[in-house]
Amino acid sequence: MDSLRFVSPELLWLLLILPVLAFLRGRRGPAPALVFSSISIAKAISGDRKVSPGKFLTWLRLVAIGLLIIAMARPQWGNTKTEVEASGIDILLAVDVSGSMQAMDFELKGRNVDRLTVVKAVVKKFIEERPNDRIGLVAFAGRPYMVCPLTLDHDWLQLRLDSLQTGMIEDGTAIGSAIVAGVNRLRDQEAKSRIVILLTDGVNNSGKAAPLTAAEAAETMKIKVYTIGAGRRGVAPMPIIDQLGRKRMVRAQVDIDEKTLGKIAEMTGARYFRATDTKSLEKIYEEINAMEATTRKIKHFARYRELFSWLVFAALVLLGVELFVSRRRLP
Repeated sequence: MDSLRFVSPELLWLLLILPVLAFLRGRRGPAPALVFSSISIAKAISGDRKVSPGKFLTWLRLVAIGLLIIAMARPQWGNTKTEVEASGIDILLAVDVSGSMQAMDFELKGRNVDRLTVVKAVVKKFIEERPNDRIGLVAFAGRPYMVCPLTLDHDWLQLRLDSLQTGMIEDGTAIGSAIVAGVNRLRDQEAKSRIVILLTDGVNNSGKAAPLTAAEAAETMKIKVYTIGAGRRGVAPMPIIDQLGRKRMVRAQVDIDEKTLGKIAEMTGARYFRATDTKSLEKIYEEINAMEATTRKIKHFARYRELFSWLVFAALVLLGVELFVSRRRLP
């Protein structure tokens, strides 16, 4: 991308003296007057005089000084290019968007919010901390839905993450099918490490694949499946719409198949985590981030050319014009 930069930008502060010089030049008083006894004397004196175009010459001088100040700051025009190499770690994020993710048992910035809102905020931070990993996103409820394929374009990934909402897929919890969808996306990749991070708040009750069968497929492909159970233990406040169309809160039982989630993680060489609040969920993703450490590889190229000589040349031309005009004599 082409851009302009200055090696010594602090020298540009000297440009502030130009308005001062212009102000002082403008404060010059009226031309002095002399009294002659005869017009012939004044006519003789003024027969050969210099013509000074006044304000024009002043502006020429000020512009020339400005160009010299900018030249001293050493402006450069050119471009930079940054290449980020993939780390060799491919990550597929599988996020539950079933209706139970509306439960209001998490807090964010001091107020109660639903589980999905907190998950999106925490996952967003996780993505930001892994800029050179290829990351994809699968949403699942009654079936899996590929929201974003594996990509290094994390700005686009973040936009797709923001679009997640409950109700976007028919309700249910298809944990096994979500794992299969992730494995299918990762199986043909040549990354040195391939992982699925699956977050759910329920029990598998939909889909065509059993969770442990899907875990066996992941194990065969050497794909790790980290599992996270989200939601407090016991009961949680859940918003519902009653027959009159009014929204009200009810107490709903939290039911997470921790045994199966733990077995999935164990079979694939990963770990199972339980998040009961926002802080514990943040810590889980931080821990996974640390366990799947990556080395960032960046190539930076820069090519600039100096504009110093062009500005000095332009300033000298203006000073030359000013000198020529100020010394010109008219008959």
